[in-house]
Amino acid sequence: MRSISIIISIITMLFMTGCASKKFKNVDYLENKIAEKNPTLNIFKPRNSKFKSNPVLVFVHGGNWNSGDKKLYGFFGRNFAKKGITTVIVGYTLSPNATYDEMAKQVAKAVEWTKENISKYNGNPNQIFLTGHSAGGHLVALVATNPKYLKDKSIIKGVILNDAAGLDMKNYLEEFPPTQEDNYNTTWSNNPQTWEDASPIYFLDKDTPPFMIYTGGSKTYQSIQVSNERFIKKLQKFQPAVEPIVLNKKHVAMMTQYFFPWSNRFDEIVEFIKSRK
Repeated sequence: MRSISIIISIITMLFMTGCASKKFKNVDYLENKIAEKNPTLNIFKPRNSKFKSNPVLVFVHGGNWNSGDKKLYGFFGRNFAKKGITTVIVGYTLSPNATYDEMAKQVAKAVEWTKENISKYNGNPNQIFLTGHSAGGHLVALVATNPKYLKDKSIIKGVILNDAAGLDMKNYLEEFPPTQEDNYNTTWSNNPQTWEDASPIYFLDKDTPPFMIYTGGSKTYQSIQVSNERFIKKLQKFQPAVEPIVLNKKHVAMMTQYFFPWSNRFDEIVEFIKSRK
């Protein structure tokens, strides 16, 4: 999973056009200083004057919970801004400097900040959607389902998962207990109850916001295949119509496809967002 950061860094330098959007860089979203340098977020809004109150897409990057950087995902924000979506790219503290719980709390704070402030960036605070790739998919799913993170989950109008990892960490860690490798002992601890608390699958209910789920099918990691299958099966009890959109792409390609503004993913996601108004 670490290779995604390297690949994205290289390709980002080749796609630095952004005249159709305006970027606001390193915006503080945490009220209190929690580290030597607090994580921040980037915001992309359309320049076109007809987009005055846009749906909002909050994106959380992946990187196995211990790598990645929001600055690598400008392409994502620019391309969605071109489609009339005000896009927020969230930075968060990585392991071993944070546990999954601290990461999720930061993502929740970013969502709450967005609710309170996004109108200043031509975003509609009543049309907030979450999306994430890999570990970022886990974090947005957890924030959208586990009631400990948001006082009011109804502010989330929908969730788009992109080859999300960790949807059932309890099941995974029971088979592969955490070690120092990839800082998993720090991220998840060695407590099985913590693993359950970290797993979005155990918090699905009738109030869960609508999900749109992309997977890489047989070409992605087996652990992601298994957790998505388990998650979707459980989710269908509450959202019977939900079905995975299987693209048969490798895990990194599930993210790099957004480099190209002609990707069908943009129209699919915009349609999902508009259908939830």
